[in-house]
Amino acid sequence: MAKFNSKYLKPFKNIYVLVLVVFAVWMIFFDAHSYLFHRELNADIKELEYQKEHYKQEMQKDNKAIRDLSTEDGVERTARETYYMKKPNEDIYIIEYEDSLPKQNKNE
Repeated sequence: MAKFNSKYLKPFKNIYVLVLVVFAVWMIFFDAHSYLFHRELNADIKELEYQKEHYKQEMQKDNKAIRDLSTEDGVERTARETYYMKKPNEDIYIIEYEDSLPKQNKNE
């Protein structure tokens, strides 16, 4: 039993190695600037960067919609295509293709 303890514990008898191990464990797990805390922060940064790119793309889409709606033709086209509005004495025909309709169960 004495061989087992002396073989594996011999490096820890040196005070410098012992202090280094305690310091490393403290910095990795317990300190306010620990590795685990930094890993969580890096994950948060990646998520925020992804959201930033997403919102930039949404802003580009919105700016395009604003440009389209800034002209009279754009407003008319949007009103006709999206809201099915029409001028007086005008008929609207909505054409739906078979592949664009939702499928119904034949059992019903």
